[in-house]
Amino acid sequence: MTAAALPIAADHPAFDGHFPGAPILPGVVLLDETLRAIGLAMGGEPRSWRVGSVKFLRTVAPGEALTLQQERLASGTVRFTILSAGRAVATGALSPQ
Repeated sequence: MTAAALPIAADHPAFDGHFPGAPILPGVVLLDETLRAIGLAMGGEPRSWRVGSVKFLRTVAPGEALTLQQERLASGTVRFTILSAGRAVATGALSPQ
């Protein structure tokens, strides 16, 4: 299993509209950033993934430091966990298409 920072800027535009006065990161943005980071970790080549599962466990506020843990299985599937302050924010599994 490998781990790396998953940087998401506190001023990311998604925070503006989700939700005014109490911003949280939309799950789709968190998943998109995770896909990008996994792709970079695999040499940066574009890949098509099938989302086998994703579970969002808690919200992410602007400025939270996130860590992406990932494990690539022999089948090519990647299991991941996103952490904030040691607590899981999301978990999931991606399979190559």
